[in-house]
Amino acid sequence: MDTKEILNRRARHDFEVVETLEAGLALTGTEVKSLRMGRASLQGAFARVEKEEVWLHGAHVEEYAQGNRHNHEPKRSRKLLLHREEIRKLRQSATLKGLALVPLKMYFNARGYAKVLLGVCRGKTHADRRQDLRARDADLEIARLSRRR
Repeated sequence: MDTKEILNRRARHDFEVVETLEAGLALTGTEVKSLRMGRASLQGAFARVEKEEVWLHGAHVEEYAQGNRHNHEPKRSRKLLLHREEIRKLRQSATLKGLALVPLKMYFNARGYAKVLLGVCRGKTHADRRQDLRARDADLEIARLSRRR
């Protein structure tokens, strides 16, 4: 089976990524099979530190087509697996600095474990987005002119 990465394309548009962190993902059997087929979405997903655990909310993992009555719920909250020190650091940055925990990518690593690339992000304003568009347009124009030579 070919494994696919699930990207959160809107995240880098709506947020400025301050720091990234790789976290493990606790899944059930049918969720793993769906994820390996690339049947998931991180649109509107976020992570939250609750007590001494980190949970991924709003991620949609489609039900497995060949699953039985024990198939998983598509929008359920999933536990993220992190070391205690990493959780403490996330809690501090998310509460003190007003940053959000946003999943950027969901994938399987070389050993076959499900992982989530979690971004500690700051929300962009409308002006920030406009500035990013101007910079991208300028880069495209420079590339176009250099190809012409």
